[in-house]
Amino acid sequence: MLVLPALIGLAFLVLPLLGLLVRAPWSTLGTRLARPEILDALRLSLLSATLATLLCLLVGVPLAWVLARVDFPGRRLVRALVTVPLVLPPVVGGVALLLALGRNGLVGRWLDRWFGLTLPFTTAGVVLAEAFVALPFLVISVEGAVRAADLRYEDAAATLGASRWTTFRRVTLPLIAPGVGAGAVLCWARALGEFGATITFAGNFPGRTQTMPLAVYLALENDPQAAIVLSLVLLAVSVVVLAGLRGRWVL
Repeated sequence: MLVLPALIGLAFLVLPLLGLLVRAPWSTLGTRLARPEILDALRLSLLSATLATLLCLLVGVPLAWVLARVDFPGRRLVRALVTVPLVLPPVVGGVALLLALGRNGLVGRWLDRWFGLTLPFTTAGVVLAEAFVALPFLVISVEGAVRAADLRYEDAAATLGASRWTTFRRVTLPLIAPGVGAGAVLCWARALGEFGATITFAGNFPGRTQTMPLAVYLALENDPQAAIVLSLVLLAVSVVVLAGLRGRWVL
């Protein structure tokens, strides 16, 4: 009795992807991918997603460790706040970033006044917007890995005289490396496909803030075939990421 609704659900997910593959301009795919505007969007997307992932690793791994190992008042609230971007509409996240880091924002006004630093509508703004929406994927994955790590190895290192930093660097990190890797890949893929927060906080300027999802949106009006080509690239990346995470998705 469950086979029929299961098949309907599968068809609902697969048919749009099949339509994308069927309508793709395969004969001119290479030529379209070589167009300067597409290459610029691809280059910017790869660069910004990679930088956003590095930023998430820098702050996300310590945050995940604190959530997993440190018992402090309000930990549940902090964990809830960390996961808010997962359910928050990306456009709302972009508006929130503007209100916080814009030239008149809570922090942005001081960055502009003290350092002359303006983040909205810049490449750095793209990186921050992508990191904002992608960070929860990394934190949740790493927190799960930290909780699953065997504490006996850390205790053994401590009894042998290792400092906390040495224990974390040489024992804890190797133990949680698979979780960190899986979280980083998910984080990178989420950053690569981000649209709402990016267009709201960083705008859509070719060569500076126009990533592949933004290029798809713009191409739908002027060149639908180019939009399909860019969509195929994003689809291929998604498939590769999911295939690479087979059996390691801890969310």
